Amino acid sequence: MMRAKQEPTSILLESCTKTFAGSAVQVGPIDIRIAAGERVVILGPSGCGKTTTLRMIAGLEVPDPGGRILFGNDDVTNLPIERRHVGMVFQNYALFPNLDVRGNMGYGLRVRGVPKEERARRVDEMITMMRLDVLAGRRIDQLSGGQKQRVALARALILEPRALLFDEALTALDAQLRETLRMEIAQLLQRLDVTAVYVTHDQAEAMSLGDRVIVMDHGRIAQIGTPRDIYHRPATRFVAEFIGTMNCVPGEMRSGAFVCSAGAIAAPGLPADCREVLFRPEHATLVPDGSGAGQGLAGTVAATFFLGDRTRLLVGGFGPQPIIIETSEAREFAVGEQVALSIQPNALMAL
Repeated sequence: MMRAKQEPTSILLESCTKTFAGSAVQVGPIDIRIAAGERVVILGPSGCGKTTTLRMIAGLEVPDPGGRILFGNDDVTNLPIERRHVGMVFQNYALFPNLDVRGNMGYGLRVRGVPKEERARRVDEMITMMRLDVLAGRRIDQLSGGQKQRVALARALILEPRALLFDEALTALDAQLRETLRMEIAQLLQRLDVTAVYVTHDQAEAMSLGDRVIVMDHGRIAQIGTPRDIYHRPATRFVAEFIGTMNCVPGEMRSGAFVCSAGAIAAPGLPADCREVLFRPEHATLVPDGSGAGQGLAGTVAATFFLGDRTRLLVGGFGPQPIIIETSEAREFAVGEQVALSIQPNALMAL
């Protein structure tokens, strides 16, 4: 008899704190609400508590007394991982070396007592979905890193979990393969009706995989929002500087303009007591000398980095640190060259 497909679940963390013996508070208190079928990425630097948070969701850690974890209407706070019906994908794959691809995918179904014919059908479906047909009979040690990660993902998905949890799943792969798998996982999660929680320190992964991103800092939640909100409207200085590249320019407001050592920027929306502005590199544009789009900003090229489709420039003259801008101009830039810039007024942030 076929088992009914497991429905995705909402996840709620209420006042969850996790401390470890002999140390200060590691995580929390935190409150997180994840909708059924939503894809959420927990992002932050090493040691910020993101993996501990994921382990509490998984059932590998129990929150301190007073904290609760709910899957839908079910209180799972004290349930171990094997009773939560979640699938986990780890950085180190956690595959069985003595089993081939097919055996690894079907292992969980065999442990759960799924009949042989049903097990074979579901394994075949997963092999096709992951495009591993020609590798189905290979041993794990005969696979590349990317192939192993596909097998690990398939092994988690085949159990039709209520939630799918990723712990730095792509960190061990090289940059090009990581980008390819990131796109594949994003497309797969968009097609599947499964709640997914993905832990990473990689900003590109967070932006491409999450419906929402939870940014953590020193065990606390710094901001929760869509990738666009996190990038364009950071709530704190930490979030602004951790996500992407951010320029910081000191100065002061005068008659509706922000005045710095490089010139003045029209900034009618900034507070009168603003003493520094932040902006992204893509919001600064090189302009013909003397135009400055009415801003008259002038700087000096301190360093150049050719990146193929664009050139990254470090431009001095805006304060103690050079600002970073990027241009698609094909010409070469010389260190010491004078340049004029325009900065979009509505892109300026004061935090």
